[in-house]
Amino acid sequence: MKTLSDAFEHTLKDIYYAEKALIKALPKVHDAVTGKKLKDTIAEHLEETKGQVKTLEQVFKSIGKTASGEKCDAIEGLIKETDGIIEEASGVARNAALIAAAQAVEHYEIARYGTLREWAKVLGHDEAHDLLSGILDQEKAANSKLTNLAVSTVNQE
Repeated sequence: MKTLSDAFEHTLKDIYYAEKALIKALPKVHDAVTGKKLKDTIAEHLEETKGQVKTLEQVFKSIGKTASGEKCDAIEGLIKETDGIIEEASGVARNAALIAAAQAVEHYEIARYGTLREWAKVLGHDEAHDLLSGILDQEKAANSKLTNLAVSTVNQE
């Protein structure tokens, strides 16, 4: 990478890979958690993530590129950590630990989307900026929902 445009495209491929990896990983998390609210939250976020992949494809199109992913070591590590929780945790600790793992993913995504949005603005990619802002708002809302669920219910158990 030598230019901001190169960094933008690389990071866009990174988050595209990450979102597609999450589509594969979230059903396992859904199966591992207990409680209707938490199961519903994970299921809703899976559907939202599928929509985000489609939105990212629009972002690629808006900058004249074909949507493609590049392996994202960060998301691979976060998924591996989540798999470890599923294998090792039990009882009430499992839900709490899986919410924490999900929030680690959300924080990663918030950082990536915030950066991408600002780079899109600087690079004059107005449509990409708007689309990425929408995804960023969704990720922040998902994180807030997880926090509220943890504080109001799961951590109390």
